[in-house]
Amino acid sequence: MPPFTSHVFVCCNTRDAGHRRGCCNPDGKGSLRECFKAEIKRRGLAPLVRANAAGCLDQCELGPTVVIYPQAVWYGHVTAADVPRIVSETIIGGRVLEDLLIPDEQLNAHKLGK
Repeated sequence: MPPFTSHVFVCCNTRDAGHRRGCCNPDGKGSLRECFKAEIKRRGLAPLVRANAAGCLDQCELGPTVVIYPQAVWYGHVTAADVPRIVSETIIGGRVLEDLLIPDEQLNAHKLGK
């Protein structure tokens, strides 16, 4: 089997309702990941594109958070309605969706080094 052309990591970390940092998986069911899996399957991309649940990606305030490799694109505030567009534009078309993009300077990992 060839390697994946794209690997989607969907934060599925849960927190108590009202947590000050927010929660990427408020229903506790991984619904956003399931939306990605269904869209990938619907388009016949399943052999080459993988959607996995991720633990905390430390971007809680910007969640739900999705990271797509190999592009290393970080998207924040992703909803189920965004999934078809992400698959079409980023995974298939290789284009970054500026309205969902978390700029490098906003990623928490960069803030820790300052």
